[in-house]
Amino acid sequence: MRAEIVSIGNEITSGQLLDTNSQWLSLRLEELGVPVLWHSTVGDDLEAIVQVFQVACRRADVVVSTGGLGPTADDLTREALAKTAGRKLLVDQAALEQIRQLFARRKREMPKRNELQALLPEGSRAVANPNGTAPGIDLELARQGRAPCRLIALPGVPAEMKEMWYQSVAAILRKAGAGARVIRHRQVRCFGAGESQIEAMLPNLVHKTANPRVGITASSTIITLRLAASAPTEEGCFALMEPVLGTIRQRLGKLVFGEDEDELEDAVVRLLRQKHNTLATAEWGSAGQVAARLGGIADSEGFFLGGLVVRTAAGLVQSLGLPADLAARADPSAQDVVVAMAEACRKRFGSDLGLAVGPFPKSDPTASEPKPVLFALAAAAGTATKSIPFALHPAVLKVYAGNHALDMVRLRLMGPQ
Repeated sequence: MRAEIVSIGNEITSGQLLDTNSQWLSLRLEELGVPVLWHSTVGDDLEAIVQVFQVACRRADVVVSTGGLGPTADDLTREALAKTAGRKLLVDQAALEQIRQLFARRKREMPKRNELQALLPEGSRAVANPNGTAPGIDLELARQGRAPCRLIALPGVPAEMKEMWYQSVAAILRKAGAGARVIRHRQVRCFGAGESQIEAMLPNLVHKTANPRVGITASSTIITLRLAASAPTEEGCFALMEPVLGTIRQRLGKLVFGEDEDELEDAVVRLLRQKHNTLATAEWGSAGQVAARLGGIADSEGFFLGGLVVRTAAGLVQSLGLPADLAARADPSAQDVVVAMAEACRKRFGSDLGLAVGPFPKSDPTASEPKPVLFALAAAAGTATKSIPFALHPAVLKVYAGNHALDMVRLRLMGPQ
């Protein structure tokens, strides 16, 4: 059983509205063991909607659409379904009565046009909408030599759609055969190597057809390995994934910083707690991003002591107490300046570790090599340094620098392995 989700509305195709319904429905369908292979988006055009439904019903066993069930002239889903199925639209008296009662509860007169929302394709069934005037539509379309396609149309209002899913749609699909198997996901989060390099470290593991299947994606310099397993039970899915997770952890070692929803800051705070260490930060180029990420972790209090942001050399003197002659250098990104930032930060906060991110050098297209961004991490045993080349778009570099700074702390806390 394979699924397609169809989102209907000019507000989506024009880019004015982000389609979060498709994401939510994909998650719910996979919980029932129904993989979603296609997302389609179509504007408020009758012929275009019919074409999308026709294609979807040929290739998918379950089609769930959202949008286009309102009472206005551009709400065309009912008519498109009827045309796709080759059936007439008929008034569903029970649905009409429910719409009337909803207006009565709200003490409002029902406009004549809302009666259109009770029109359903002949042979279809209404899906109750407890909180809205648009009932859903449950329709089976016969296919020659194959099982029928189940097409369920839901309103585009997210709150209505979600309640209808839990109250009715999930049960409808279970009765149709969904849920015999379930699909569950795990994620392994990595930093410190590129996408192709990590894939090369996992030969014959990243592929799309095995069970579990393993995919790899990159976002904001974080590499995520995504596992998906199918089995009759949730426990069976996780049992299938565990040996693969073990292989990934063993082969990638310290490149793995967490799983599922972990971010680098989660890993750092977790290690600070385990090691009973404290951390403070002094940032120039990253403009306080590292401190904001660490401070955003609910249980970081007591382990992350605070951060300072400087944007000028004078700020090094005023906020960190660095010697005026050191701060006034022509090149404040020199290594000894960044080392002094880390050590002064550690002293000022009384923390076990002091992390410094140096300024971002100005782009120089004539330079043979880009200047690096420097990092320093001060501890009682000494101060370590690190550099990364300035070779990215400034907006990306800020995130990349923040990740490198956090990873420097993470690796220091992990110790040699």
